[in-house]
Amino acid sequence: MRVLLTGFEPFGKEEVNPSELAVRAFQQVVAGRLPDVEVRVAVLPVSFRRASSLLEEIIEELKPDVYVGVGLRSGVSHVAVERVAVNLKDARILDNDGEQPIDEPIVPGGPAAYFSTLPVKAIVRRLRESGVPAAISNSAGTFLCNFVMYLGLHLSATRGYPRRAGFIHVPLTPEQVAARRADLAGIPPSMSLNTVVKALEVAVRTSVELFDKPDERVPP
Repeated sequence: MRVLLTGFEPFGKEEVNPSELAVRAFQQVVAGRLPDVEVRVAVLPVSFRRASSLLEEIIEELKPDVYVGVGLRSGVSHVAVERVAVNLKDARILDNDGEQPIDEPIVPGGPAAYFSTLPVKAIVRRLRESGVPAAISNSAGTFLCNFVMYLGLHLSATRGYPRRAGFIHVPLTPEQVAARRADLAGIPPSMSLNTVVKALEVAVRTSVELFDKPDERVPP
């Protein structure tokens, strides 16, 4: 089975992106522990234009069975497993190419939304069982994270690969938070890189094990 795992380069005022650090660490530490699974890791640019072409190129080449996108969501203290991607680019800040699309479709004429085809409830359940704070999220935003989730699912629907796709948001690292000055809202929440990598391992293992039944229903 082939698995594609993507993170993002830094953007905005951040000098690092935990999603990039986590997928690189996953490749070094975890990939070898997954028998019969070929893992491909890539770091995407925070650019609507370049991320689209690179993701499509990798998926066309690899034809992954499972695609898990990973991105940063500051302000949360848990792993957020996304349930839905919407056909909308509405950037609150410039991307790394200086572009800021507002109220534009990702795919003109495409479906308004796609639901993740990963077993999101089972992933969240197993994350919690393994000691990782996690929850389902019903909004991936309207920036690059939602963008690549939607693209991955659109390619799945129109080309057949990836056969299962979804997205996971992760918090800031403690090192990022420590470098910030506390404001009126206090110190932002964080999660250690080791815990994030553990979370990705659980998510990938669950997605592979439940590949043929991604809609597994589990208690909330």
